[in-house]
Amino acid sequence: MARELPPTEAAAAADFRGIEAWIFDLDNTLYPAHCDLFAQIDTKMTRYVADLLDVSDDDARIVQKAYYRDHGTTLNGLMQRHGVEPEDFLAFVHDIDLATLEPDAILHAGIARLPGRRVIFTNGCTNHAERVLAKLGLTDLFSEIWDIRATGYRPKPDRSGYDAMQAQLGGRRAAMFEDAARNLVPAHEVGWTTVWLKNGSVWSKQGPEHPVPGEEHIHHTIFDLPQFLHDIRI
Repeated sequence: MARELPPTEAAAAADFRGIEAWIFDLDNTLYPAHCDLFAQIDTKMTRYVADLLDVSDDDARIVQKAYYRDHGTTLNGLMQRHGVEPEDFLAFVHDIDLATLEPDAILHAGIARLPGRRVIFTNGCTNHAERVLAKLGLTDLFSEIWDIRATGYRPKPDRSGYDAMQAQLGGRRAAMFEDAARNLVPAHEVGWTTVWLKNGSVWSKQGPEHPVPGEEHIHHTIFDLPQFLHDIRI
């Protein structure tokens, strides 16, 4: 049974009238962080690095996290440092069990009411995004998936991907929803309305140390995405 959503003070004050493009991160944003899919991906990345470099899992994890911190994603580090071809890596690490995901009728209705283009912006691959969207029952709501290939393997928060998307949007006013606050810094810089889903996930706190988000980069901080989408003014 769909839960009822009382309006929140934050959403009641949120005016999104005029927004023409809605940009959503995928992992830990369109599904709850407690589903813990990224733990599976993290384990598989460690296994990939261990096999590639012929090192122990412990040593592989150190390398993996260093590349994530210094290069934005483990894949980007492997490509730059070891010349890894990305497709094999992407297929391996995203071959995970999605059994913890289930459709959320309230989220579906909240996204469906948003006027204009709806886009997924993810550091993962399109195949992973399509599988997740299908399991969540959200496939019909998004016109496109902007994945790591679309950004030339330069992951969020690299500014180039945001600039490319902004150009593709053709001047449309956009809002971005994201669980990693650092990824909203370039979104703010290109002029998008920014919404930080503060879900407490350990994964959102890992990764690059820069850019450092400040209060000026975050227009709205939320804890419940479906409720927020139902309550904002559009």
